[in-house]
Amino acid sequence: MEPVIEVGGLTARADGALLLDGVDLTVRAGGVTALVGPSGSGKTTLALALLGETAPGVRLRGSVRVAGVDVVGEEGPTRAARDVRGRVVSYMPQHPAHALNPARRIGSVLTELARLHRPDGTDGSGGTDGSGDSGGTGRAGGAGGGRSAAGREHAAGALRAAGLPDDPGFRRRFPHQFSGGQRQRVALAQVLACGPSVLVLDEPSTGLDTVARLRLADRLTRLAADGYALLLLSHDHDLVRAVAARTVTLDRGRVTAAGPTPEVLPAPAAPPPPVAATAPVRPPGAVLEARGLTAWLHAGRRGEVLRDVAVRVPEGGCTAVVGPSGSGKTVLARCLAGLHERHRGHLAFRGEPLPVLRRRTARQIRGVQYVWQEVRGSFDERRTVLEQVARTAVRLRGLTPREAERQARAVWERLGLSAEHTARHAASLSGGELQRAALSRALLAEPGVLICDEITTALDSVSTELVTAEITRLREESDTAVLWIGHDLALVERLADDLVVLDSGGVVDSGDSRTVLGAPRSETTRLLLRSRHLGTAGPAALESVPPGVQRKEHLQP
Repeated sequence: MEPVIEVGGLTARADGALLLDGVDLTVRAGGVTALVGPSGSGKTTLALALLGETAPGVRLRGSVRVAGVDVVGEEGPTRAARDVRGRVVSYMPQHPAHALNPARRIGSVLTELARLHRPDGTDGSGGTDGSGDSGGTGRAGGAGGGRSAAGREHAAGALRAAGLPDDPGFRRRFPHQFSGGQRQRVALAQVLACGPSVLVLDEPSTGLDTVARLRLADRLTRLAADGYALLLLSHDHDLVRAVAARTVTLDRGRVTAAGPTPEVLPAPAAPPPPVAATAPVRPPGAVLEARGLTAWLHAGRRGEVLRDVAVRVPEGGCTAVVGPSGSGKTVLARCLAGLHERHRGHLAFRGEPLPVLRRRTARQIRGVQYVWQEVRGSFDERRTVLEQVARTAVRLRGLTPREAERQARAVWERLGLSAEHTARHAASLSGGELQRAALSRALLAEPGVLICDEITTALDSVSTELVTAEITRLREESDTAVLWIGHDLALVERLADDLVVLDSGGVVDSGDSRTVLGAPRSETTRLLLRSRHLGTAGPAALESVPPGVQRKEHLQP
């Protein structure tokens, strides 16, 4: 097939740094091309360039053509770029919070996108000029009504294609009423609603449990078979091997390898042997504890998302929380961090009751630090990231700015961030670099307990090793306790002493991590284990899900 995307000699610069250096790339319809490489290698900068867009302060030069349209030239993005956005090429960002409007229900947004980019009610493959002259409002009379109905049908189809329910109750929910994994799929539905021929997906498996990740691989394969051209940006090499025919590797803004995926990426390691069950060890003295924790989304205790949950983290220990997307893991973390106030139950830090964040003392704020998955919005674009990291030690520990910055640089470097990054702002850092900066910020508080909510999903394997090494060092040298929330069961197995498995807001398995993973009691845990290895689990892993443990995509409205 003819190339749908053609990139030649593309360069990008920001804050004096070279982000892309003469990149060439070709993507064809009816298949998946993967773009892999370390955090900060330029993958997202290249993805945005396909739409003629850049982060603030980034300057593009070179050539980008999408479906025969010049999107970038020697003078940067062209005026024609706006004609291909949405209608021809749609981009799903790494963190869905950047794509979802917190003030609007998802159904109305999906319908508006379909009407804007497919005003004649077609499937988006041709015939429209993409100008969006209807503005999402429709015209009076039958034609407008027909487009409204077509828009709603396209919205429902996009939800189904993304693996989500399409009923009215689901469409009426706001983004904050979904888990991280569900928001990822809502963002995918927004991309599909536009009816593009090219999908650019930036880390689409972020926040997904092993079963949802297996289903994502199946969906991407089906989309390619339907004729879409897919460019997949991912650190998840197992996902890349499962779906991509061709892979391109970026490193420091340069293409270092390109070719068939089996030749570019090494063969996956063999699955580890089953973990033998051992007698549980219960260290005394919980630093952080929750008992009888029940939480809900709406006033009047409507929309229950946690039910009678218990979790404890001992001094110097690591307790992991896993479970399907939407099971309540992030709500649990936000309750413990004081950010989710609609809950009841007993929360304690070092044996003392732990109130909501706005009522916590400076000691409690310093003692319980939370690092979450989508951190870009937590950084001020007007100051360098290092300034903001160092300020934590000034505010919570009383250090001088100079000493705080010295300590910030030390942590920064241990996490693999270079001196060159210190003068940069958030917009010019990759998602993985910002994730490590957010971890540095929390560590500068020297907390008693660190809550980590999917903090390695945006990281390559080298950066993940640096993060886990730093957390292990803190536990050994400072007795820092860690509550680890994640979907990577291999990482959980390495880090965690104890494990709690959530499903539909309740605890379905708990105990010593080796015992839970080696001899799981619940079908939820067994299903997560069966589907952990892409390419080896197969469709049977999904078909064998009993009706009683199907994922509850409907949190009560």
